[in-house]
Amino acid sequence: MYLVFASAPLAWRRVWPAAVAVIVSVAYFVAVTMHLPEIFAGNIAVFIALYTVGAWMRNRRGAMIVRVAIIIGMFIWLMFSAYFSVLEVATEAEVVAGAMSPYVAYIMLQVLINVLYFAGAYYFGERTWNARLQRTALEQRTADLEREREITAAQAVALDRVRIARELHDVVAHHVSVMGVQAGAARLVIEQDATKAKELLGDIEKSARTALSELRHLLETLRASGEEPEDAASTVSLSDIPRLVDAANAAGMPTVFTVVGDEAAVPSVVQVNLFRIAQESLTNARRHAGQEASADVRLRYLGDAIELEVVNTGRIALTPRPGLGQLGMRERALASGGTIESAPRERGGWRVRVQVPLATTAELTGSPA
Repeated sequence: MYLVFASAPLAWRRVWPAAVAVIVSVAYFVAVTMHLPEIFAGNIAVFIALYTVGAWMRNRRGAMIVRVAIIIGMFIWLMFSAYFSVLEVATEAEVVAGAMSPYVAYIMLQVLINVLYFAGAYYFGERTWNARLQRTALEQRTADLEREREITAAQAVALDRVRIARELHDVVAHHVSVMGVQAGAARLVIEQDATKAKELLGDIEKSARTALSELRHLLETLRASGEEPEDAASTVSLSDIPRLVDAANAAGMPTVFTVVGDEAAVPSVVQVNLFRIAQESLTNARRHAGQEASADVRLRYLGDAIELEVVNTGRIALTPRPGLGQLGMRERALASGGTIESAPRERGGWRVRVQVPLATTAELTGSPA
C-alpha cells in the first residue's frame, strides 16, 4: 500500500508537481516513522518528485518555496529522529570511548547523505528548467531569424523589381522620347527638305540601336550572378553626359553642358546615377517644356562633393505631377547618399539639382569625368 501512495502520484507529477511532491514526501515521512520496508523506493519517489517541481513548475517562486519547505521539514524530522534514537540507545548500552561516539558519526553521515540527496534533486531540477528555457529561446530565435530571412528575401526581390523598373524607364523613356520628337520633325519636313528628313530618320535609327544596345546590356546584367547590380547595371559614366547634350540638340532643344571646378574621381555607381538623372531631366524637358525650350546642364566639382544641375526654360508648370521619372531620380540620389531638388521655376521650365558627397574612404571604382 505504501508503494502505491509513493509511486502512483508520480503519474501526474508534470500536471501538479507541487501537490505530488507534498503527497510523496508525506507518504515517505509516514513510512519511515512507522518503520515500513521498501524505504529506498520512497527515497527514489521523493527525489523524482522534488526534481519535477524544479524542472516543470512554471511558478518559480512557488517551486522554490515547495522544495525548501520539504527539505527543511525533512531535516528537522531527521534531527529529532536521530536525537531521540541516540538517547534511547545511550540508556541501553555502554558508551563507547574514543574521539567520537559511533552514534554521533552515524548522525553526521546521515546528514551528509541527505544534504547530497536533496541538493542533487534541487540542482538537477533547476538545470533542467534552465535548459528548457534556453531551448525555447533558441527555437524562438530560430523562428525569428527564419521570418527575418523571408522578409529580407522579399525586400530584396522588391528592390530588384524597383531597380529593373527604374533602369527600363530611364533607358526606354529617353530614347523613345528622342525618336518621337525626331519622327515628328521628319514628318513635317519630308516634303520640303528630303535631305533633312533623311538625316532625322538616321538619328531615329541611331537612337533605336542605342536603346537596343542598352536594353541588351541590362538584360545581360540581370542574367549574370555574383555581381553588384548597381556596378554592372550600366557602362555609362559622367563622360557620356555630352552625348546626352548632343542628342538633345539633335532633337531640336538647344542644350549647353558646362563643367565647373577641378575634376575628381567619382565612384562608378554615383556616375551611373548622375548620368541617369541628367538623362531623365533632359527627357522631361523635351516632353513638357515646349518647342522653344532650351536647357543648361552643369556639373560642379565642389571638393568634397559633386553637384549636377539641369535647368530648362519653357512652359510654367502649374500643377506638377510626380511620375515614375521623378521617383526614379529621387531613388538614385538617395542610393548615392545625396540630396535632390526637383521643382518648377517661377519664370517657366524646371530645375533639377543633385548633390552627392564624395567620401574619402569610399572605394573609387570609376574614372573621373
